[in-house]
Amino acid sequence: MTSLHAYLLPWLTALTAVFFIVDPFAATPAFLAMTAGYAPPRRKQAARRAALTCLLVLCLFATVGKYLFRAFGVSLPAFKFAGGLLLLLVALDMLQARRSRTQETPEEQTDACQTEDVGIIPMGIPMLAGPGSISTVMVLVGQAPSWREAMPVMVGIAITCAVTYGVLASADRVEAFLGELGERVITRLMGLMLTAIAFQFFVSALVDMRVIPPVPLP
Repeated sequence: MTSLHAYLLPWLTALTAVFFIVDPFAATPAFLAMTAGYAPPRRKQAARRAALTCLLVLCLFATVGKYLFRAFGVSLPAFKFAGGLLLLLVALDMLQARRSRTQETPEEQTDACQTEDVGIIPMGIPMLAGPGSISTVMVLVGQAPSWREAMPVMVGIAITCAVTYGVLASADRVEAFLGELGERVITRLMGLMLTAIAFQFFVSALVDMRVIPPVPLP
């Protein structure tokens, strides 16, 4: 049982961290506003482009993350602190059931309504693949000893983007089903989990620097 738990833990950690920071449910109202008046096929096309953009951007930074660390002389513990701080800022906004300004600003949403293709910008980037999600995948891959151990992160990105497409493609039905109260509850729960993940980044950085001993998992 212990070995099974140790095997599943990286997969669960990667999937929950990536999914909660991308948070397609919280992006649904903005997507509906930006695609108001779109015919269903065009809305699905925008959802597909947003999910693909998110997939490509996150996979790119997950792949080159280690090399960026080396190129800029940034240690992994330092980036864990930076990533944890960014996640914490996003999580605090989510706990108040609002979309973080680190993912997009109101000005970006307004400008997006005037563009022809909202699927790539700003939906794909920075609303879905924003600074928080990019730093998350870079930290998760950066702390993996080899590419084999990094596979849970890549799979987590793929699953998250697939679910994101499903949520955005049926955004009107999702919003009708959840309602405003349901969206707020889900956003707050995701914010709570994301807060825990952010502090785990801090703890992991302190362990890497040998400031504190490794913390056993429950």
